[in-house]
Amino acid sequence: MSRATPQRSLILTEDMKRLVSEQRLGFVATVCPDGTPSLSPKGTTAVWDDEHLVFADIRSPGTVENLRANNVVEVNVVDPIVRKGYRFKGEATVLTEGALFEQILASYENGAAPVQDARTRICSLVLVKVERALPLDSPAYDLGRTEEAVTAQWWSHHARLACRPPGTAAGYHGAGRSLPE
Repeated sequence: MSRATPQRSLILTEDMKRLVSEQRLGFVATVCPDGTPSLSPKGTTAVWDDEHLVFADIRSPGTVENLRANNVVEVNVVDPIVRKGYRFKGEATVLTEGALFEQILASYENGAAPVQDARTRICSLVLVKVERALPLDSPAYDLGRTEEAVTAQWWSHHARLACRPPGTAAGYHGAGRSLPE
């Protein structure tokens, strides 16, 4: 007789917590009812505790609907300058009331990165039990580039974008320089 091993949550490392706290923008992947993927940016991504991430449903009806039907989720958080981050896989719980909901909502009202009018704007909260986490990094590192070189190149890129005249189309259109992936 075999015994099923219960799935254990992953304990988030200090580096994972640092990255999520600094970036706050997570890209949340869910599964639509027809089986196709859905990807949605969440600017409220935060560490809840050593085993959970959380994000607020401010304008996320599709994400929440998908998670209610199928609670598997992946959240990617990447530093866009260093081009490194993590992918967090796990199971999501949608919270709309109760003590835990109130506790998390209070953190969005008064925490390190408060959400303006959180109580009226947040429809629900999504708590993600992280079961697996893997590092992400740019293919630029495969070329032997150092973190300092990749960082310098992306700061330069963003400085050029910041100097665009108003009304200029977004995006990078060459200028004769290639960028790392």
